[in-house]
Amino acid sequence: MDQRYFVKLSYDGTGFHGWQRQPNAITVQQTLEEAMSLILRQPVRLTGAGRTDTGVHAAVFYAHFDLDLEPDQPMLSRLVYKLNSFLGPGIAIDRIFPVSPPAHSRFSAVSRTYRYTITRKKDPFMRNYSWFVFGSLDVDLMNQGARFLMQYGDYTSFSKVDTDTKTNICRISHAHWESEGNVLVFTITADRFLRNMVRSVVGTLLELGKKRITTDDLVRIIELKDRRAAGESAPAQGLMLTGIEYPDWIFRLDSVCETVS
Repeated sequence: MDQRYFVKLSYDGTGFHGWQRQPNAITVQQTLEEAMSLILRQPVRLTGAGRTDTGVHAAVFYAHFDLDLEPDQPMLSRLVYKLNSFLGPGIAIDRIFPVSPPAHSRFSAVSRTYRYTITRKKDPFMRNYSWFVFGSLDVDLMNQGARFLMQYGDYTSFSKVDTDTKTNICRISHAHWESEGNVLVFTITADRFLRNMVRSVVGTLLELGKKRITTDDLVRIIELKDRRAAGESAPAQGLMLTGIEYPDWIFRLDSVCETVS
């Protein structure tokens, strides 16, 4: 009988066309499925916690798979070790652990956190992990806009059009900009995110910070529920998924595989 397992991993999105499989493109899902299928000598199909666009990174990501394997910790530890030895430097497996069948990497998640990084000084070592923005920004005004953002629930204006989602309602619990020297970081947490939502929110709040729009304009953009009203999407390389929260019951099984190195 098949047992459900969670895989906790991280990846540098620079060399991938996002998480989800797609024709004629290298994705994280395809790369990991092929590696696992080869090592386990049977087909493995992964279900991810969500999608990430081309070039977007994940410091934390979860996927699940169902397979007829004994939930044996030494065996899972060896699997983690073999995968990390086999995979290229862009993907790292942290652990693989059994969960009860209702657990779902996408639908069981209760919140997700993203971080967007902006550099104010050109830095060749940050080029794949940040957006270089020249000129002055009013960070206080951008945080004021972030607080306005949290007062709403329908974020249609920040979503890609023609998606397969049934609703554009999200609950944002945290949205804040912080300056760290020449680096500006936006952190946002919500129960769910729409396609391209964080990047379009960042792009719009940058318009506010540059004083090209006002807070009244921002409110109007949100209430219009029209993607054409919002600002351009920020580049993908500055975005990183940094956290996914699940209910405690998912992690209660005793067999947990930590990274072996």
